Amino acid sequence: MSQTSANPALSTPPLSLYVHLPWCVRKCPYCDFNSHEGRGALPFQAYVDALLADLEHDLPLVWGRPVHSVFFGGGTPSLFPPEFIDRFLQGAGARLRLAPGCEITLETNPGTAEHGRFELYKAAGVNRLSFGIQSFDDDCLRRLGRIHDSGEAEAAVKLAQDAGFDNLNLDLMYALPGQTLAMAERDLERAFALQPAHISHYQLTLEPNTVFAARPPQGIPDEDGAWDMQEHCQALLAERGYAQYEVSAYAREGRRCAHNLNYWRYGDYLGIGAGAHGKITLGAEQTILRRWKHKHPTQYLAAAGSAAAIGGDDRIDPARRPFEYMLNLLRLVEGFALSDFEARTGLARPAIAPQLRQAVEAGWLDCDGERVRPTELGRRFTNDVVALFLSDSPPPG
Repeated sequence: MSQTSANPALSTPPLSLYVHLPWCVRKCPYCDFNSHEGRGALPFQAYVDALLADLEHDLPLVWGRPVHSVFFGGGTPSLFPPEFIDRFLQGAGARLRLAPGCEITLETNPGTAEHGRFELYKAAGVNRLSFGIQSFDDDCLRRLGRIHDSGEAEAAVKLAQDAGFDNLNLDLMYALPGQTLAMAERDLERAFALQPAHISHYQLTLEPNTVFAARPPQGIPDEDGAWDMQEHCQALLAERGYAQYEVSAYAREGRRCAHNLNYWRYGDYLGIGAGAHGKITLGAEQTILRRWKHKHPTQYLAAAGSAAAIGGDDRIDPARRPFEYMLNLLRLVEGFALSDFEARTGLARPAIAPQLRQAVEAGWLDCDGERVRPTELGRRFTNDVVALFLSDSPPPG
C-alpha cells in the first residue's frame, strides 16, 4: 500500500545495537539460537575486525542517530576476553554516537566466568550483565545440558557484584523436566538471595530444530502444571519487589532492560555479527527495513564489511506492520498508546480498529480511547490476540 494523506508519517524511534557473538562451549539441547560449539582456539581478533567492518557497512542506514543501548548476545559472549569487548566498544564509539548513560549488556554463562574478568568488562564499558543460570537445581541443570552447577552460578554472580556490577539480570526457566512447583519456588528463593536488579523468568519450550524437539525429555509439566508455576512465581516475584513489565521480565524500580524495552516498543536496532537481525526505520523512504546477516561464522568472517555478508533485506509493507507491532507491544504490561502505533507504523488507527474491537469484546484487551493494554486473560492468550492482526490484504487507510 502506498503512503497516503490518510496515514501519518513514520517517525524515527530510538536506536539500539545488537552484537552477536556466536560461539559457546556446548550447545544446549533446548537452544534454537544461532550458536556454535567452539572447537580449538576461537578467532577473537578476526571476529572483532569483522564486527567493526559489518558496522561500518551498515552505518549509512543510521547516520547521525544516537545509540541508547548495546547488547552482546550469543552464543556465550563471556567466552570473549575483556580486551576484545573493549576493542569493539572503542571501535563502535568511534563510528556511532553512544548516548549518555547508554546501557551496555553482556550475556554471560556462569560456567565461563573467571575471577578478575568482571572488573575488566566493567572497565571496558559494560554496565549490565545477564547471567544464563536457568535453574539452581543441579539435577535440572544436568537435564538441560548446562555446563555449570548451582554453586558456580552463585559464585559467578557474587564475583560480578564484588567487581562493582549492581545491574544484573538472572535468567531462570520453569516447567523443566522433572520440576515441581516447590522446586520452581526454590529456584526463585535462591535468586532472591542474590538480590539481582532484574529476573527473566520464562517457560521451557520445545523449539523446532533442537535436540529436545527431536527427543522430548521425560517429565515436562503439562499445560496446567506450567500455568500453576507461572501464577505462583509471578506472585512471589511481586512480593519481593520485582514488577512484571513484560511476559517474562521482572525488575526492581528503575531497572527494566532498556535494550529489550526498545525491541518490545518496536524501536530500531542495528544487528551485526553472524546471524544477527536488525530493524531500521528509513524516514526519507517511509519504509521499515529488516536485515539479517549470514548465520555461519566462517561464511560471515569471509564476507563481513560487504554486501555479501547480508543474508537478506526485507522491507515491511504496511499490511504486515500491525501484526509486527502487536507481536512486540502486546508482550508489555503497559500496552501502547494509539499515537505511538501511528508513529511507529505510519498507519492511522482505523487500520486496527476492527481487531481492537474484537479483542476488547473477547476480554483480551482494555482500551480507553488512547491507550491499549492487555488484560490478565489477554496475557495468558497472547498468541491468540496477536493472531487477530495477521492480514493477507492491506489494512484500511
